[in-house]
Amino acid sequence: MLVAAAVCPHPPLLIPELAAGAAPELDDLRAHCDEAVRRLLASRPDVVVCVGASPTARRWGSSARGSFAPFGVDVRVGGEGAAMEPPLPLALAVAAWLLDRAGYAGERCYEGVSQSWDPARCRSHGARLARVANRVGVLAMGDGSARRTTASPGAYDPSAEEWDTQVAALLATGDLAGLGALRADDADALLVAGRPAWQVLAGAAEGSDLEPTLLTHTAPYGVGYFVASWVSRDSSLPPPRARSLTTRARRRRSSVPADGAWR
Repeated sequence: MLVAAAVCPHPPLLIPELAAGAAPELDDLRAHCDEAVRRLLASRPDVVVCVGASPTARRWGSSARGSFAPFGVDVRVGGEGAAMEPPLPLALAVAAWLLDRAGYAGERCYEGVSQSWDPARCRSHGARLARVANRVGVLAMGDGSARRTTASPGAYDPSAEEWDTQVAALLATGDLAGLGALRADDADALLVAGRPAWQVLAGAAEGSDLEPTLLTHTAPYGVGYFVASWVSRDSSLPPPRARSLTTRARRRRSSVPADGAWR
């Protein structure tokens, strides 16, 4: 069952080494992400499932590795990784960085979801993820529209800000039906990277009693960024399982294939 979730964006500039002299511009955003992850980990999940967009849908296990070398700085995140295993895509590499930054040494996996998945598939996948352990935490990574202003990466669209404002309201209220109803074609037209991850989260949260908090909604570079925290209000949840593996042993576990069983 889902016990907590954090929603964070994944701009490469969130990593201070990549932002260089511009790093202070995102200090507030980093602080909000840190707080969302802190609340997630304070719920003592048995596993943290990181969800984010990927060129191909697949799953990586705790040992997965990521690097920001394609963005000019070889900052490495995650585990040791298998030599032939593909590295984490951007959204999940940023998720790994956030967990590493928080000092998280527990079980984790990474779910790469495709932008081609329709809302129903995203929600059903989320419902399955919520059953992989007694206490599941989700770190959902996704940006809003990249068409907010004339300085945005995509061409300005006057409807982009309104669309992002709607998403912010849905995250602030934990509106699962509203998140699940976001149209994939609208999101694609507005260059929204986060739609599949948010809808996976909506599916995972079904049946959980969660307290939602929107920590921030901002667009410093013409791209919508949201940070939210959802934490369970249910005091009857099962206790966390005992930790019997060392951090090193956990990180050396082989990854779980996208079509394989959880292990």
